[in-house]
Amino acid sequence: MPRYDEYDVESYDRPRRHTRPRTKDRPTYDDAVDGRVVTVDRGRYTTLVDDHLVSAMKSRPLGRKGVVVGDEVRLVGDVSGDDGSLARIVEVGERRSVLRRTADDDDPVERVIVANADQLVVVASLADPEPRPRLIDRALVAAYDAGLDPLLCLTKADLEDPETLLSIYRPLDVPWVVTQRGGDLSGLRERLHGKVSVLIGHSGVGKSTLVNALVPGSDRAIGHVNAVTGRGRHTSTSALMLGLPDGGWIVDTPGIRSFGLAHVQPGQLIGAFPDLEELTDSCPRGCTHGEGEPECGLDEAVADGRTEAARVESFRRLLASREAAPD
Repeated sequence: MPRYDEYDVESYDRPRRHTRPRTKDRPTYDDAVDGRVVTVDRGRYTTLVDDHLVSAMKSRPLGRKGVVVGDEVRLVGDVSGDDGSLARIVEVGERRSVLRRTADDDDPVERVIVANADQLVVVASLADPEPRPRLIDRALVAAYDAGLDPLLCLTKADLEDPETLLSIYRPLDVPWVVTQRGGDLSGLRERLHGKVSVLIGHSGVGKSTLVNALVPGSDRAIGHVNAVTGRGRHTSTSALMLGLPDGGWIVDTPGIRSFGLAHVQPGQLIGAFPDLEELTDSCPRGCTHGEGEPECGLDEAVADGRTEAARVESFRRLLASREAAPD
């Protein structure tokens, strides 16, 4: 006998869940427009579409895919840029380069700072606050790992002779520019022209002052250096991409006090120095090319005069900075 007869409510068929047939068809977004993300703030993405700014949010189909400053995206919805308007980012273009860092060296979580940049400008002051070579070294390692061209920008040359710091990086052939308060920035502008350049440096080095001089009207907040600690105060709270009047882009990033390199494999750094890499063919398997490695080809090349000792020492200093905490 059936448990329920036809008059019992329990015998009625209940609607089943997920009865709507699924489809593999996905929207084509033929009407989507191209844009570039210029800043990110609490889940809202300001994008440049043609010649105006559009506020957007990330669409659900993108899932956990991150969207960062510099990303080339496609948007649908209200792209007018009017007050209260909101578009949706539906596609993120393939990234040509990615600048990453971790909070600490033992932090497994990589944080993408900027996408699609060409150049990393490491801004360091010669005094007030004092330069921090280990932090500079780590930023250079991140640039080489990301495939970005490095540029060392030394500020406040009116307070200190730049030669002492330049002598440390000259063997690495790192290009450099020197600036001072109220001085001529034509050399820096020439280096930035036509490129997407990321400016990075610890607080108080004069990064925001440079941005305000390079992009009139940007009005980036300028901080001050604590006379007791010698440290600057964070003034920029998020990365911001700005167009240069003569062509090109700069990305002003928040001041940093650490630059974790957990994502960088030490064995990959040698690839940024082709002249040194070709000298390592005779290295034993597993050689890291660091200081004290037995039978390293770099030591043999120095001994027989095929390369300069200063260049190898400078490379090994960068390699060691991967393991040493910044001062």
